[in-house]
Amino acid sequence: MNKLVSLLLKGLAAVLPIGLTVYLIYWLLSKAEEVTKSLLLWVMPETYYFLGLGVLTSLVSLVLIGLLVNLYGIRYLVKLSHNLFERIPLVKSLYGAIKDMMKVFNLSEANDMKSVVALEMNGAQMIGFVTGEQTGQRLFKEKDLVGVYIPLSYQIGGITAYVSRDRLTELDIGVEEAMRIAITGGVQGGEKG
Repeated sequence: MNKLVSLLLKGLAAVLPIGLTVYLIYWLLSKAEEVTKSLLLWVMPETYYFLGLGVLTSLVSLVLIGLLVNLYGIRYLVKLSHNLFERIPLVKSLYGAIKDMMKVFNLSEANDMKSVVALEMNGAQMIGFVTGEQTGQRLFKEKDLVGVYIPLSYQIGGITAYVSRDRLTELDIGVEEAMRIAITGGVQGGEKG
C-alpha cells in the first residue's frame, strides 16, 4: 500500500506542475480571446472573425500600448493617472502593490534589483535582492543602510529589510535563478533548466 501511495505521489509531482502551467496558459489565452472577441465584434462583422484573432489582437494591442507609452503625451497621461490612483485611499494601496509586484517580477528589466545577496540572520543565510539604496539613504541618513527584499517561499510576498551594507554577501547567481530558489524553498536549487 505504501508503494502505491509513493508511486501516486511521484506521478502527481510529475504531472501537477505541467498540468497547472498548461491550464494557466490556456485560461489566460481563452480569457483574452473571450474579452477581445466581444470588442472585435462591435467593430467588424462576425464572418471575418476566426478563432485566435482575439489573442492575436490582444498581443498586438499590448505591443502598441508599449510603443505608445514611450511617447511624451501618453507618458504624461500615464503619470496623471498614476497621480490620481495614488490619491484615492483604498485604490492607492492596491495600485501600489500591483505596480511594485510587477517591478519585482519583471526579471527582464531587473535594473532595480542590482544584486543577489545573502543576509546573515541568527546564523542562517537568507537570499535577498538589493532594491532600495536611495530609499535607505533617504530614510536613515546617518547610517549606510540599503534595502534588501527577502522573498518568502511558496507565496507571493516577502519582507524588506534595511541593513548595513557590510552584513551583505554578494552571490554570484542571476536574479531569476535566485528568485526561483527563494520562492521554491530551494527545492530545485541544484537542478538546471
